[in-house]
Amino acid sequence: MRLSRRLRSENVSTCTEAQYGVLASLVHFGPMSPGELAERERVQAPTMTRTVASLEDLGYVIRTKHATDRRQVVVTVTDAGREVVEETKRWRNAWLDENLAGLTAEERETVRRAAEIILRVTEL
Repeated sequence: MRLSRRLRSENVSTCTEAQYGVLASLVHFGPMSPGELAERERVQAPTMTRTVASLEDLGYVIRTKHATDRRQVVVTVTDAGREVVEETKRWRNAWLDENLAGLTAEERETVRRAAEIILRVTEL
């Protein structure tokens, strides 16, 4: 939890962590409806509607009509939103690399093995 909080604090954009989470989901999984995003991010639909609106105001997402159901909208990340995700990842990775560099080879191997286990038990 401490590592997660520390990495989240390495934010180079004007996005909140909730906004960043939505952008990262869209980059990783592709366009989604606000309802799908709300379910993925585990928030209520009105909360996601506000988050999407704020991201749209920032120019990080666009909303378009669904191809087959005109009552629905689809949220898609823009190039600017994709750049926020990539830059944040680069910044966070650089911080992590810098802080792991001081470990011994044995400690780095232990961290690598622990990371594999954590990924395996937390797969969605």
